[in-house]
Amino acid sequence: MERAKPYQIKSISEFHKLLHLDKPEHPMISVIQIKPFKEIPVNLPESIVYGFYSISLKKNFKGPVKFKYGQQEYDFDNGVLSFMAPGQISVLNPEKYSSAEQSGWMLLIHPDLLWNTSLTQKIRKFDFFGYSVNEALFLSDKEELILTQIIQNIEREYCNNMDKFSHDIIITQLESLLSYSERFYQRQFMTRRITNHQILDRLNELLTVYFDGLDNSQRGLPSVSYLAGQLHVSSDYLSGMLKSMTGLTTQQHIHEKLIEKAKEMLSITNYSVSEIAFLLGFEHSQSFSKLFKSKTNQSPIAFRQSFS
Repeated sequence: MERAKPYQIKSISEFHKLLHLDKPEHPMISVIQIKPFKEIPVNLPESIVYGFYSISLKKNFKGPVKFKYGQQEYDFDNGVLSFMAPGQISVLNPEKYSSAEQSGWMLLIHPDLLWNTSLTQKIRKFDFFGYSVNEALFLSDKEELILTQIIQNIEREYCNNMDKFSHDIIITQLESLLSYSERFYQRQFMTRRITNHQILDRLNELLTVYFDGLDNSQRGLPSVSYLAGQLHVSSDYLSGMLKSMTGLTTQQHIHEKLIEKAKEMLSITNYSVSEIAFLLGFEHSQSFSKLFKSKTNQSPIAFRQSFS
């Protein structure tokens, strides 16, 4: 049976209407308080594609609903913060989240609200909008309070009589919300050191096995998405985690391991530079030589000659 295409929701008003909520106070931003459904909406699409940003804090959902991360499990008893960007798919299942205890909030932001502000480009640089559901941010009580207060400030601002200052104040509050979220994610990376080190060790193993292959010329270089898939995390989360732990992105880790293997081949084999480039997965030897020099300040030939 063919799966139904995701339902496109372009405006915040459409989202309110779909879930039988009151009309939003503002067409480009809305804070929705998460409460138990009085009546579960019928005929909802299986999945929807947002035309706006969504930031959600969810608590006390019908259980047992647990996320597993490495060997650790986390549930919804504490606040869980998740992020979605325009174009991403969300699965709607209100029956699953219909417990009498559920609470939290959802902030919806239309991209037009950010036009010609500091967030127009900056919001795309927050990697957590690309994290998957099992990579949500688990908040402490203190962190939850900080973010909820910002949400209350935003709601208060757009619900009152708006004036020429309102838009700038809302944008400033949004920037604070995102900056705090980034800080709290860094804290989460630190508190999950054991699990994250396991992922780092596994990444190094994958890269070693990959570059120890006799011939990668047909496979090319390993991609970030390939490695993330092997590690069961999203590409953005993997790079963010590695950057926090080592200061290097996933791509930089790939290059580090590649250069390590290239040095080995240049020093102990008789392969030509072109042959080494192709064996490591490069289409053009010039690309390999350029990368090698950028990482070592030596050309592959000069590096080999230093062993003569």
